Amino acid sequence: MTDTEAFVALNLLPRIGPVRVQKLLDHFSSPSDVLGAPMDVLMRVSHIGEETAALLHRWEEHCDVTRELTEVKSRGLTLLSKFDADYPAPLREVYDAPNVLYVWGKLEERDKHSVAVVGSRRSTMYGTQATKKFSYQLAHAGYTILSGLARGIDTTAHEAAVAAGGRTIAVIGSGLAKLYPPENLALAEKIADGHGAVVSEFPLHTEPDKQTFPQRNRIVAAWCRALLVTECPAWSGAMITAHLASEYGKSVYAVPGPIDKPTSAGCHQLIRDGATLAADPAHIIDDLGVFSFGKSTMNVVDESQAEMPLLEGDEATIYAVLDSEEKSVDRIIGLSGLPAATVTATLMKLEMRRLVKALPGFRFCRR
Repeated sequence: MTDTEAFVALNLLPRIGPVRVQKLLDHFSSPSDVLGAPMDVLMRVSHIGEETAALLHRWEEHCDVTRELTEVKSRGLTLLSKFDADYPAPLREVYDAPNVLYVWGKLEERDKHSVAVVGSRRSTMYGTQATKKFSYQLAHAGYTILSGLARGIDTTAHEAAVAAGGRTIAVIGSGLAKLYPPENLALAEKIADGHGAVVSEFPLHTEPDKQTFPQRNRIVAAWCRALLVTECPAWSGAMITAHLASEYGKSVYAVPGPIDKPTSAGCHQLIRDGATLAADPAHIIDDLGVFSFGKSTMNVVDESQAEMPLLEGDEATIYAVLDSEEKSVDRIIGLSGLPAATVTATLMKLEMRRLVKALPGFRFCRR
């Protein structure tokens, strides 16, 4: 049994999620070794009790891996495990990374430069138009649009990316054989047919429920380079995705809306909490602008060859300790040796000169 097949088996078992699998992999060299381990050895692993150990030891009684793999092949899907080179690099960095991804379509190297566009399922005309504008222009600029294929904002984001001739990835909260919502099947087919991929971490016949959607949201938040909320009320699931993205250290943007409309209350709350206000796609493209985009390809600019700005005094000192890695204000103070008041004032000046980028959580990096 290959590692990918073993991951599929673990994924098919009930109550064996990514966190538990990782704890098991901390003790065993491979997922295949996990499935072949004796019960007494399995029970020595932290948080693996007798019931779970018995489930793992007799895994063949609880799942049909052969049937799952046969259907994957017949549907023309690809399986990617955490051990595969083509597994999305940004997902490797989170503690609860999916064990395996079911991919309908094709993932490309440039998809790591993605912008997630999320929002309300009950979008208004204002939110729909804003989503079309941002998604189309970001996709045209070369960014992959990442969303959840849900009704409303998600659907519009995917459609705009396809219309722009760009790439888009739909991460769904169900198995690929139970695609939800069903009315988006034609859109999913279009995405998979040369415009990107439809992706799920769930076994093929997993039905969507209240637990699968939050699990899907964490993948969107972890995978993207930046996240944009175009319209959502204060109680929207898009707010959860935005907060997750912030915790993962991703840039979060929000489109402001009419101040008297509850449909934009969530975006306004995000802006008050530190998200960057985005009134035009250029605001995001400028912030993520270490890339040069062609009509069909995207080339990363070597930042080490970029011309250094002419700076003096405190500005030069602080700029010298910054790079593309995010650093907290406390870290910058420690590296620069300057007083806190000087550091915060100088960071503001550098930000106004568009040399430094401010990130959620009072963290900074070079543009």
